[in-house]
Amino acid sequence: MFEAGALSARRPRESDQIQPASLDLRLGPVAYRVRASFLPGRDHSVAAKLDRFSLHEFSLSGGAVLETGCVYVVPLLERLALPAHVRATANPKSSTGRLDIFTRVLTDNAQEFDKVPAGYDGPLYLEISPRTFPILVREGSRLSQIRFRCGEPALSAADLAALHRSAGLTSEADANISGAGIALSIDLAGEPGTLVGYRGKRHTGLVDVDRRAAYPLADYWEPMLRGGAGELVLDPDEFYILVSKEAVHVPPDHAAEMTPFDPLVGEFRVHYAGFFDPGFGHSAAGGSGSRAVLEVRSHDVPFILEDGQIVGRLVYERMAELPDRLYGADLSSNYQAQGLKLSKHFV
Repeated sequence: MFEAGALSARRPRESDQIQPASLDLRLGPVAYRVRASFLPGRDHSVAAKLDRFSLHEFSLSGGAVLETGCVYVVPLLERLALPAHVRATANPKSSTGRLDIFTRVLTDNAQEFDKVPAGYDGPLYLEISPRTFPILVREGSRLSQIRFRCGEPALSAADLAALHRSAGLTSEADANISGAGIALSIDLAGEPGTLVGYRGKRHTGLVDVDRRAAYPLADYWEPMLRGGAGELVLDPDEFYILVSKEAVHVPPDHAAEMTPFDPLVGEFRVHYAGFFDPGFGHSAAGGSGSRAVLEVRSHDVPFILEDGQIVGRLVYERMAELPDRLYGADLSSNYQAQGLKLSKHFV
């Protein structure tokens, strides 16, 4: 797509920017603090909306702090000129979700976030709203990723069941499959007093999104311990890192995505970062036993999560071709063979 002109960027792409089933998107050199989140709507550009809603423009060239509770819009370095048969969707990167950074991609004329229609020709923008920690970003920082699709690659429920029988998509043999998605549940079982998850602390120092293993875990996270009843009360507007009961497997010729949580099942949101690349949890790629780490936030009212409760579904899609490299050892991936694991920034 780069070579054909469907993708372009204002500076050369980086060697590790292309993932097995997605492309990392990079922040451009300027950012805008805006009054509120917005969609441009039909026949309107993002630039025109920024003229109306922007409060302040500032440079990211030397790095800048984005404060919690504020909304920012950043033009991205990448630009699209998609063929008529190619569409795209975007999602936060795994590390972005685990930092509770709410991000959504915007295009000109967009009536939905994170969706790019087939044939779109124009710039890309990223809305950013840190929720728990203030963050330091700069030009080139990668908070979001984009996945391109043509045709109808999603598996039906029958195809998904057949693939689960042959490849073992989760460690649950009798998996719950409905709506073409395979269920993931929450792990709250085990000996009382052992670690079950983490809750983000308030009023912490900032996190530089481009630094690895730089921040003491205890300064930013409160460990959550298992209770005897196998349940956890989610406090409103608090941010939790939990883990799935099932191990997840994405075969090399497929990709997966966590579907948006159904609000009919509870007033909480699970998993900001929804893309699972080919090879995640694949034994040959060093991922046997990989769990799905879940970013969880309760809305408005306290909510009780119980061990084994379904909190999300994975939808699987066929790849157009087998990737040259898989998620895992081939790419020095951060979260292969993971259990309960915070983002790469903490030690």
